[in-house]
Amino acid sequence: MANQTETILTSLHDWIDAGRLNPGDEIDEASLVQHFGVSRTPVREALMQIEATGLVKRLPRKGAVVFKPTLEEFFAILEIHAQLEGQAAGLAARRISANGRAALQAVTEACDEHAARLGGAEPDAYYQLNLRFHATVGEAASNPFLLDLIKTNARKLMAYYRARYRYAGVIAESARDHRVIADLILNGDADAAELAMRRHVQLDQLTAMDLLAALA
Repeated sequence: MANQTETILTSLHDWIDAGRLNPGDEIDEASLVQHFGVSRTPVREALMQIEATGLVKRLPRKGAVVFKPTLEEFFAILEIHAQLEGQAAGLAARRISANGRAALQAVTEACDEHAARLGGAEPDAYYQLNLRFHATVGEAASNPFLLDLIKTNARKLMAYYRARYRYAGVIAESARDHRVIADLILNGDADAAELAMRRHVQLDQLTAMDLLAALA
């Protein structure tokens, strides 16, 4: 039963990460039972666990739905997310290993190459590079508890960041930010790396309103 619950929970996380489940989407228990070929018990246990992280909410007469923030909630989550990501960048600048340095160089170069070769084309492909960049920084911080917090919080914003890369100029701006952050981490400048990452993650109110409207 535990393995079944974990499989369902992992799949729900993967579907949110990939955009198969978006904010406001309903999650039908019967469909999950059929999809995984299990009883309702592990499905309900998985939904309870993911609900505890805030990624899913239960609404009257609708059942379980993927969390869809209000503007106020969006900025509250973003504030925490920027602090967590910034902290990870600062720790990475102090702790990054030789393997971490190589991984960070590689993903930063991949972001540079995409921006230079494709510009704003293939935003979904760039978004995957963006996830790799932030995961690499998080792993370089060498704090698994911080990394877990970042992943859980980021899932509440992923759909909006994914949509943002469809806006003109955003991919080029993101790649430039990644290069600055990577150089600061590799040079061991923890304070500047933390500040640069927080600025990179933050969004202004107009952009946030546009993203919330786009996924309404």
